[in-house]
Formats: sequence, C-alpha cells, structure tokens
Amino acid sequence: MVQRVAIFSKESNPGARQGVIRLINEFCKLGIEIKVHQRSSEMHNCYDGLFIESFGDLNDLQPLPDMVLSVGGDGTFLETVLKVKDLGIPVAGVNTGRMGFLANIPEDDISNSVAMLCNGEFEINERCLLQISEPSELFGTEPSTALNEITIQKADPRMITINVIAGSTYLNTYWADGIIVSTATGSTAYNLSVGGPILSPEDESIIISPISPHNLTIRPIVLSGVNSLRMTVEGRSKEYLVTCDFRSKRLPFDEEINIVKSSGKLKTVMLKGRDFYSTLRNKLMWGADKRN
Repeated sequence: MVQRVAIFSKESNPGARQGVIRLINEFCKLGIEIKVHQRSSEMHNCYDGLFIESFGDLNDLQPLPDMVLSVGGDGTFLETVLKVKDLGIPVAGVNTGRMGFLANIPEDDISNSVAMLCNGEFEINERCLLQISEPSELFGTEPSTALNEITIQKADPRMITINVIAGSTYLNTYWADGIIVSTATGSTAYNLSVGGPILSPEDESIIISPISPHNLTIRPIVLSGVNSLRMTVEGRSKEYLVTCDFRSKRLPFDEEINIVKSSGKLKTVMLKGRDFYSTLRNKLMWGADKRN
C-alpha cells in the first residue's frame, strides 16, 4: 500500500504545475503523506491542514517515500531517474506533455489513477540502464546514466567514423552522422525515429542504430547478452558530441567511450489493466486506419 509519495516536476511548466496541484488534491483526500520537489507557496497544505513538505534531495527524506511521481513528459521522467536510480523507489509518470511512453498516466485520469495507486492496483516493472564508464565523471558529479539512450554524434557538418567493440569482439566501423546506443526502454524514443526496432521494456538487449549512415546496407542491430561497448571516434574536425538522455558533452577525438549496463535497474509503475502494447497502439495509433 502507498502511504507516502514524493512528486517531481518542472516549475516553469504551467501544465505540469496544474498536474501537481491535481495530484496533491487527490492524495490529500486519501490521507497520503506528500513531499513536493517544487517551490510553490500555493501547495503547502491539504484541505485538512496536513502539512506538505518541499525537499531538494530524496536522500534527505526519512523515511523514504513508497513511490515517486514524475509530472510532465518523458523528459521530466528521465531527469527523475537520476534522483531515484540508486534508492530502489518505483517511479510513476503522469503525462502533461505530448507523447508520453514513460509518463503513461494521462492527465485526465489522475483521480482514478491515484485511487488505483493507493489501492495497490499496479505492477512494478524493472528496466535496464546504460552507463558511460569512461571517461569517468563526464557530467561532473551527476552519474552518466541513461534510461533511453547514449549517442555518439558529429559536432559539425562532416561525418564521423565510429569503431565499435562489443564485449571483446569487433562489431563494425560506422561512417555516419552518428550512432544511437539504446535500451529497450529507449527503443520507442530516438531509436524509433531512425528506423530501429521496438523492444519490450523488460528486454535486456542493447540496440545500435546508425544515424544517416554513408552505406545504406548498414542497419540497426540488437545485441543480446553484451554487457559492454567500447568506441573510438575519428573525423576531420576536432571533436564529437556525446549525449546521455537529456545531457550532452563535446569530446576530442582521442577520447574513447566505454558504455556498460548499469548494475542496478529502474523500477517503474504500470497500473493494472494497462500494458506496454496498449500504450504502443494508443500512442502510435496502430489500427487507426478505418480499413483495419
């Protein structure tokens, strides 16, 4: 049973702000303890006078919440991952954005969804994470962890050459605008837009999808059982671009990239009666053709 929750959102987004207010109102009705990662003077008390605390770091909360709710879109969800990945707290996403594969609770269904969460009508799904192990501390003190994907991309108009070693085996040399290294979760994100395959979220495979490859025979590939990738990059300029979900960094060509599967997994929440495949049908409008 859920007894205490923490809520993350982007303060500058009016839609997310309204979503947070609606969540607070619904949890208040059910007597749930609420912590809010948002500095709003309008959100300090429930109707019955129960105080709502604001916080800056989940590690400072004692006891820890039973669940974290990310309010916004998939981008907000990815930021939330960095805050909870080492704590083992399940994350539920409330979608006040657009597509929302990760934030799969619709804004117009908050009331019913909160009731289901509080009644235990949900399942916990574990998802794999990727991590840039080298160079270490690529983004300073923040972990170089990705739920969706890590990409190697050109930093100027000229193509780059990317040599990929999978485990201890040479895989390929990609002459392209870049490559996407995706988890199963990220298969419906950037990977999907370049024609990569869709994997079920619990799959532990790694997908490598080229971005505008020079050779049209180079296709996306799914690597099963591979836990590490090593990449060296070459080009006619001075640097290339590395992205890790919503973060990016330019690196010189003599800096190689090592990617590993993270030792931990992220726990995500799926309400009963919903599943990944129904999300696919709804978001991608499969079967929307009247001839089907």
